[in-house]
Amino acid sequence: MAATSPPKVLFEHEGVFIHTSPDESEDQDLISGFLRIVDKDGETLVEYKPLEDADPSNMLCACKDSSSVVEWAQRSGDNPHRPVDHQLSYETEWDMINAVSFRRKVHTHGDGGSNHANDRNKWAFSFNVCDLRSITVKCEGWSYITFRLKDGTALPAIHFHQGGSTAFLDSLRISVQINESPDDESVLIVSTYSKAFSQSFENLLDETNYGFVQKFKKDPYTTTLGGFSKVTNYLFDAFRVPESECHQRPAEEVADLLGELIPGLEINQQEEPGFEVITRLDLGPRPEVQRRGPVAMEEWAKYQDSEGRITNVPYLKDVIFKGGLCHAARREAWKFLLGYFPWNSTHEERKLLQKRKTDEYFRMKLQWKSVSEEQERRNSRLRDYRSLIEKDVNRTDRNNKFYEGLDNPGLILLHDILMTYCMFDFDLGYVQGMSDLLSPILYVMENEVDAFWCFVSFMDEMHENFEEQMQGMKTQLIQLSTLLRLLDLAFWNYLEAQDSGYLYFCFRWLLIRFKRELHFQDVLRLWEVMWTRLPCQNFHLLVCCAILDSEKQKIMDRKYGFNEILKHINELSMKLDIEEILSKSEAICMQIKNCKDLPHSVSEILGLNTVTEPSAALETSEYGILESPQTSPRSTHRQDHIVSNGHSHLKESTHNGCKEAFIS
Repeated sequence: MAATSPPKVLFEHEGVFIHTSPDESEDQDLISGFLRIVDKDGETLVEYKPLEDADPSNMLCACKDSSSVVEWAQRSGDNPHRPVDHQLSYETEWDMINAVSFRRKVHTHGDGGSNHANDRNKWAFSFNVCDLRSITVKCEGWSYITFRLKDGTALPAIHFHQGGSTAFLDSLRISVQINESPDDESVLIVSTYSKAFSQSFENLLDETNYGFVQKFKKDPYTTTLGGFSKVTNYLFDAFRVPESECHQRPAEEVADLLGELIPGLEINQQEEPGFEVITRLDLGPRPEVQRRGPVAMEEWAKYQDSEGRITNVPYLKDVIFKGGLCHAARREAWKFLLGYFPWNSTHEERKLLQKRKTDEYFRMKLQWKSVSEEQERRNSRLRDYRSLIEKDVNRTDRNNKFYEGLDNPGLILLHDILMTYCMFDFDLGYVQGMSDLLSPILYVMENEVDAFWCFVSFMDEMHENFEEQMQGMKTQLIQLSTLLRLLDLAFWNYLEAQDSGYLYFCFRWLLIRFKRELHFQDVLRLWEVMWTRLPCQNFHLLVCCAILDSEKQKIMDRKYGFNEILKHINELSMKLDIEEILSKSEAICMQIKNCKDLPHSVSEILGLNTVTEPSAALETSEYGILESPQTSPRSTHRQDHIVSNGHSHLKESTHNGCKEAFIS
């Protein structure tokens, strides 16, 4: 007999209660449990199970969308309804925070405890969604729902004291169709439908690949990331002539068209004063590097003192760079790596920070949630932001279980965080591609507020990539060309000869940090390694160099031209080995650093040998990079751009180990 597959949890929410008495008597019990929607052998089930050891006198209560945490205290005689912490409520479902408290029923030792457990277990239930006839939804300070099955059975009311009823219903809609009853607006009628039929409409979202140059010129971000197509597919199809024609458009003509797309960008800076032109350079052998396994949860805990401060930060960053993090450690560690939590903060300080940031987040969220339709009709920017976000959210990582299916709660969070970011940075607002940067962060945090502030920190670093003048993209493409010339002048000359020196095939790599080139779990590994800021500045540029280094022989041996190079780079997506790339990137960095005297442009790009006034707050890592735990990513990023734009404006020194030529 074939083994059945384990159940797949589609939705789970703890802190759901059953009231043992329909009235509000003082002696009633509150049965705390968890509510699940599971897929078991192709059937969708709703399950409720009481928590055996639930202690309602000391619970963590999450507001809507698991966004905010409040501690509840046991009800006292003096103030029976006051929670330990008071929080402003911004939506109806958040109002329960100010109204709910719990009264424990004392049980004697011995049989009393056993009977109590048995009493709790009798409230468990499970049913197939196909057997569900209707759902009654009511609100008395918090939402509660009652299930009625097709055989007439009415199950006990489920009380969402801690929010989550909307998320539950949204998840349920993936499996069944839910419509409001024409006779009673509190009653929802349930019927089954073909999931395959509704899912097929998602396939209509893709768009035809046409007119790349015109579209790219109008909006490079939308063209690069829009729909499900890829920038290099656009290029290849746009410049490929019909087979009936016996000639191709010259590569030089195509390169000239591309050169007009980003004004001010010229990769070949050889004839511009102040730029170094490396004519011959021997970097020496590339060293072998060894990577280690990811940092486990137990190892992460060893770096915290009794009050929660992170100790030996430089060494911890080194081991994260060398092996990444296990998934269990990411939720906490990423907050430090992204600068949301200061490395030297205590547990108590972080709790206060989270409380303050939660209030700040919901105040911003209220700004767009409270905009009326009439107001929005007069606010074209907000309207455009919302339209773009809704379009992108429906296309972001839909193959990931966290975001798959229709009306997924994860998509709601993705939408709300991006809309709130528009309130945080209205000048930038939303630009296509930002959803790709948020998705992995929300996946790891599983918390709306924490994900938002981590995303803010990441956007501080990535901000210039999305600005209208595209200064960040211009700078990075020039820097990448400079590094490629240093590492392999022959390959760089080959690309130039094929009119590919613009390196446009790397545009998407840089724009969203390889998000669409790697498998999702590999993206998590790459990002956390890069967030250590080791072993140099702009390590992501060396990652580009490592990928190109692995492909250069094939490109040159097969004599790929402009179109073939674009097509080949595009087809690398989802075929890259992240550990191999990280090893080669680190080896390239060590090879460059082993050169006794580097060109100033390279030193500036990688942040090597930069004259700095170290202070007592700075810490030195194994790689010799000066770091301050209190420096924000935004300030670090902005300083990087001041000194890493490829110009040779620092004082010259004698170069003995590296042979180079300059045009001044």
